[in-house]
Amino acid sequence: MTHKVDTSWKGNMLFDANVSGHHVMMDSLPAGGGADEGSRPKELMLAALAGCSGMDVVSILKKMRVEITGLDIRIEANVTEEHPKHYDKMHVIYEFSGNDLPMDQLRKAVELSQDRYCGVAFVYKQVMEVTFEIVTGK
Repeated sequence: MTHKVDTSWKGNMLFDANVSGHHVMMDSLPAGGGADEGSRPKELMLAALAGCSGMDVVSILKKMRVEITGLDIRIEANVTEEHPKHYDKMHVIYEFSGNDLPMDQLRKAVELSQDRYCGVAFVYKQVMEVTFEIVTGK
């Protein structure tokens, strides 16, 4: 299997990526010559991890018959000072909502995603520390 993304320059620092038929706009801040008309490419790496792992976790919890009413995923990533500036560690915070959520099953679902199913996490773990925590709300 091969994935393909076509990206077109739209002027200044604006780029339009066609990803699975959906447009993802990328731009820099005005200080970097852009107009802030899209996401920063590096930050899309965080969104990729959240989406990949989130889909796994929701699917696994459904199979476990754990009913959640919400899932928010926040990722905090450390950017190095030197060029090329890159992430050297990421911390993923899974915030679940629901009634009487079983922490052991939430942890199992997250661990399965992080360690076995999420291809984005797999790649990132090859080059940086990726940690996680689980928070439950209402």
